[in-house]
Amino acid sequence: MKSIHLAPENVSDLIRHLQTLGKVFAPHPKGDTSFSFETVSDPDSVVLDYNRTLQSIKKYFLPPRERLMSYSMETNQYEKEEISAEPRIFLGVHSYDMQAVLKLDFNFGQGNPELNYLKRRENCSFIGVSFTPDDYHFSQSVGIPVEDLKGFDLFFRKHESGYTVFVVTKKGEELLQDFSSLSDTGFESDISYEFSTQLSINYNRLPELFNHVWDSPVWEEVSRNCVGCGTCNLVCPTCYCFNVEDNVELSLKTGTRDRHWDGCMLNSFAAVAGGENFRESYAERQRHRIYRKFKYISDVTGEPWCVGCGRCIASCTAGISIVEIVNKLKDEYEQTRLIKSTNKQERASVESSM
Repeated sequence: MKSIHLAPENVSDLIRHLQTLGKVFAPHPKGDTSFSFETVSDPDSVVLDYNRTLQSIKKYFLPPRERLMSYSMETNQYEKEEISAEPRIFLGVHSYDMQAVLKLDFNFGQGNPELNYLKRRENCSFIGVSFTPDDYHFSQSVGIPVEDLKGFDLFFRKHESGYTVFVVTKKGEELLQDFSSLSDTGFESDISYEFSTQLSINYNRLPELFNHVWDSPVWEEVSRNCVGCGTCNLVCPTCYCFNVEDNVELSLKTGTRDRHWDGCMLNSFAAVAGGENFRESYAERQRHRIYRKFKYISDVTGEPWCVGCGRCIASCTAGISIVEIVNKLKDEYEQTRLIKSTNKQERASVESSM
């Protein structure tokens, strides 16, 4: 794999070069301590050294709210919204957010493909950047290292003298054509990234664990402080549930069909006609959310559907941690197995002495 050196003073020039190739999106400061992916207008305002953005780049492929079509009930005709597929370059993406996009590709490409999402995914290029794990990151625990290059066209490894730019794909090589402020460099030694937050069980064993913890008391325990605000759903880069609604004008002649993000932690999500709710308690909702990340889809794909970004932990108004939930489930399950094994041995010992 080819690697190139990019000096810090040349980053803005590279961004200006990328702007000639397509619309560029990159992290920007949002207040004093937060960051957000935004369209780049001023290359000098881009921040590549950040912990995480408030929302992932999912919002560009699955907008929080979008109009699907407009219709007339007089003419019985409808018109779909046009989706643009202009060249777009996403700069400064962390590995877990890139993996989240690839997981959404799977979700929206199965069965009846979701054409709006897939159209927005066309003509997109991705440039990754390394990051220093903070107290909320745990992507390594779900099989996504800091320098996971899958999905990227270019990848920036930060070091003291700037960035080592790894050219991952042919498209990545084309992005750097005609940009002269680069110098050849050899491969550097690997960098070690330390994660302070980790799952206490190998991610390959998670589906097996979730075969046995459906009735665990942990669900009630961890949900006592939950207020059902749905923040964990809204910031998650792999949550993709949405609601579709018709909005009819007061004239009853025209209307629109729109969709917006929805979340399984909200009380109304599983509510049905007649006042029933399939997941009325907070514990039931937490269980469903966690099973979606580590069991249901994992049984099909063989990998977790949580990418370890830590957004749900950092943003939870009640201080609930998905890592703590999994670790408590694992400890409770192992303790239950130990008790059962001990009881079985004691029964066998008693029976043999009779």
